[in-house]
Amino acid sequence: DGTSWMGMYALNLMDIALEIAMHDRSFEDSATRYFEHFVLIAEALNELHLWNEEDRFYYDTLCRPNNEPIQLRIQSIVGLSPLFAVSVIDKKMLEKLDDFNKRISWFEHYRKSNGRFWPNEEKKESNELLLSLLPKDRLEALLQRLLNEAEFLSGGGIRALSKFHEKNPYTVTIEGQDYTIQYDPGDSTSSMFGGNSNWRGPVWIPINYLIIKSLQKFGDFYGDNLMVEYPVGSGVKMPLKVAVRFVIERVVSLFIPDEKGKRKLHAEYNDFYSRPGNEHLVLFYEYFNGDSGRGLGASHQTGWTALVANLLNDLSSKPERPVKHLVESEDD
Repeated sequence: DGTSWMGMYALNLMDIALEIAMHDRSFEDSATRYFEHFVLIAEALNELHLWNEEDRFYYDTLCRPNNEPIQLRIQSIVGLSPLFAVSVIDKKMLEKLDDFNKRISWFEHYRKSNGRFWPNEEKKESNELLLSLLPKDRLEALLQRLLNEAEFLSGGGIRALSKFHEKNPYTVTIEGQDYTIQYDPGDSTSSMFGGNSNWRGPVWIPINYLIIKSLQKFGDFYGDNLMVEYPVGSGVKMPLKVAVRFVIERVVSLFIPDEKGKRKLHAEYNDFYSRPGNEHLVLFYEYFNGDSGRGLGASHQTGWTALVANLLNDLSSKPERPVKHLVESEDD
């Protein structure tokens, strides 16, 4: 995931530099540098033992001197983090920034002519260029897991660890010591990190936010050319841009009261929060149970859980439900 974060970092800085370069051409050099960094990071992610072709998933890899690399085959958000690095560039921007365009064209020719890796780069008739860490087939493979209720997709968003590991704990033995991980939807049952190892299954809003924003970019770019089954196993297919909306609805359902005025995040305390005067007291919990949606950890985590307000804004800006022709079942 460190590789993926750096890929996202490089693309974000490239986007910022390009925006500034539209007004100050001296920033074209910075944009080129960050683009080149992104290419090298994408090469590391896709070429250096992090992708597992059998599982169609990215894994952390333990590299030891004089030994074969060990893939830690844990299906967690570590393997979803390559989704974060995605950028869509308007070709009109490239036409205006001659130096940047010339340099990346040279860099592409140099690497391809020498048989070197080149990241996913797709062009669109509407004069847009997509850059991402993920080739399209690997994006589709990750979506198969992300949109599966038996794996990452919960009623309240994307879990930090696949529910697959509830019945299939993962163990790796290193130098005679066993290390095991299993799905825990709520508070950690592990003593690792002082018992504060809470990345074993709960829903975290900032990670969901990054996933959603990345999928929105992919969905808007591909449009009806990227159809996904949502949820996996339902037989219902729709454009990714439509499925993302349903994911957002799951996340915000943690906060929105049901017909009885109860909110998932309050769980057994809903009676208190349903009393007159308490109806609008909504806590911004640190993370949420991956099965029930109950709020856990610190209860005033407005530094990141308040991102749900942006997701609510996404829903209100496009309030309509998907039109019928965009959603089809296998039987249609």
